[in-house]
Amino acid sequence: MSRFLDQAKIFVRSGDGGNGCVSFRREKYVEFGGPDGGDGGQGGSIEAEAVASANTLIDFRYRQHYRAQRGTDGAGRKRTGANAPNLVLRVPVGTEILTDAGERLLDLTRPGERQILLRGGAGGRGNIRFRTSSNRAPRTATKGSPGQEMWLRLRLKLLADAGLVGLPNAGKSTFLGAVSRANPRVGAHPFTTLTPALGVVRHDLDGEFVLADIPGLIEGAHHGAGLGDRFLGHVERCAVLLHLVDAGGSDAGAAYRTIRHELDQYGAGLAAKPEIVALSKVDAVEPPDLDRQRASLAEAAGRPVLALSALARQGVDEAVAALAAHVADARAGDRR
Repeated sequence: MSRFLDQAKIFVRSGDGGNGCVSFRREKYVEFGGPDGGDGGQGGSIEAEAVASANTLIDFRYRQHYRAQRGTDGAGRKRTGANAPNLVLRVPVGTEILTDAGERLLDLTRPGERQILLRGGAGGRGNIRFRTSSNRAPRTATKGSPGQEMWLRLRLKLLADAGLVGLPNAGKSTFLGAVSRANPRVGAHPFTTLTPALGVVRHDLDGEFVLADIPGLIEGAHHGAGLGDRFLGHVERCAVLLHLVDAGGSDAGAAYRTIRHELDQYGAGLAAKPEIVALSKVDAVEPPDLDRQRASLAEAAGRPVLALSALARQGVDEAVAALAAHVADARAGDRR
């Protein structure tokens, strides 16, 4: 199984153009044959293609420099040099390509989508291009244009319709495993989930949707605490977030506010996304404690909250139906 990697930095350079040729027609019985130097070929461009078969950027960890070939030089007898083939970077669907300064160049969200990043250098002109009525034997040709080069940052953002957020051990992975065929790692200790996971959830409203589980956040994640907030990029494309809060914690309201603060500090519109709030692991809490936690969470969220237990299948269908409704609304908006 490939190791998951969602960020990489690479150097790319398109190919130089081939040089034009200085040549003259030389035949025994042809006097003043004139110039016949051909043009140089086009240098290879750098392209990026989104492929459905890839789900990690790990290949770019082991190879970081990519250079396209230069065009072939022109030759006599009006022969144009061959164009160099383009160099194609095959990346997972959902990959953003940015400059080293952070400017976004491409966002590849559809399988098979293919776009040019850097164009190859143009081929030089042969001396046949410089022939005029007053200069019938030009000895001038131009060199091919140099290729372009730059450092690029690749960032993979999983394509999911809905996302799970919450503190470590909030029950996100257990929920994903209960509603889909995904088999995320589940443990009794924090940070069991170290990389994002996807699962396909089937329902009656709109067929199915993709649900993303990201590693848990902690207070100060936007400063790098715990695993930091780098995985939040994987829920930027989601139509709705399911915010799970452990009913067995000390204060559900405080836990909710912690995650909301991290979403707000991260930016990218996450804090403004539609949100469903739910207490998880309610089967492990006594009724009086459950009522207290639910009231605290509802007050912090400013809305009614769901209560669910993925292990006991309690409240799960209600949560899935709520997610599906938001996803259906988002898809209807895209179709309009």
